[in-house]
Amino acid sequence: MTMVRAIVAGIMATVLAPAALAASWDMPTPYPDATFHTVNIGKFAADVKQSTGGALDIKVHSAGSLFKHPEIKKAVRSGQVPIGEFFLGLLANEHAVFAMDTLPFLAADYGAARKLADATLPKIQEILAKQGLMLLYSVPWPPQGLYTKKPIASISDMKGLKFRAYNANTTRMAELAGAVPTQIEVADLPQAFATGRVDAMITSPSTGVSTKAWDFLSHFHHTQAWIPKNGVVVNQRAFARLDAATQKALKDAASRAEKRGWEMSVAETDAKIAVLKKNGVTIVTPGSSLMSSLKGIGRTMSNEWKKKAGADGLALLKAYSQ
Repeated sequence: MTMVRAIVAGIMATVLAPAALAASWDMPTPYPDATFHTVNIGKFAADVKQSTGGALDIKVHSAGSLFKHPEIKKAVRSGQVPIGEFFLGLLANEHAVFAMDTLPFLAADYGAARKLADATLPKIQEILAKQGLMLLYSVPWPPQGLYTKKPIASISDMKGLKFRAYNANTTRMAELAGAVPTQIEVADLPQAFATGRVDAMITSPSTGVSTKAWDFLSHFHHTQAWIPKNGVVVNQRAFARLDAATQKALKDAASRAEKRGWEMSVAETDAKIAVLKKNGVTIVTPGSSLMSSLKGIGRTMSNEWKKKAGADGLALLKAYSQ
């Protein structure tokens, strides 16, 4: 009888072993389901589950439903969740490198954005690693454009506008343009515009479509000011608890997600501008007066950044410029 029990116990252990080893990860993201970043993350999660044979199941919590955007990095770092996505520019106060891809007109096309990413991501990975975080992959937004309730012909037309800001650089840009910056998360944009908290913003065509900007704005000025990035990070302790095969599968899926995300971002620009136009938003090619002023603001911000960046930041800028 004892022998029978031992055999049965051995069989049950073998059968139940995969289930015992299986991990379920909650993943907070700040953006709605329709945003291409979230769509890409959904594909990433499905890829991970399939390639690990169900050993790792990532459950995506979109639109800030689990943690609000500014809380996501802290939640991953503290181990409240093992993985999360956030806008890398939110960390600009931690190190100059995080502000670089939101400096106006430093890198305003995808070729320059890729070059900037190649120059800066090793430093970003190093900084995050010291905080117990691993950067799995990053994906850019389409070039940022100016949304308003009226056409903007010159920088003076922006004076006094309540301007949606989402990081330190957009706040500074608003100030230099004579606008009034107000911090608003993507999920709160429709309500913010409806209640008059803001009346202009600079963001991607993707965000304009996902928030149905045509309900509260009339003009999109295709300024192509900068191409910022989101990052997907994992808690290093949580990663270390995975077996080697699952770790490899997660990294491989992340590589595929990054490649796919860059391709999706490139395709997004024209596709989402077409959706804006279809829904009644006037697409404006900015005139020389406005662009000259905006690029002047960009130069001012770059010079201010250089003064704060120190030798480390200047070395990154040199690496990008070469």
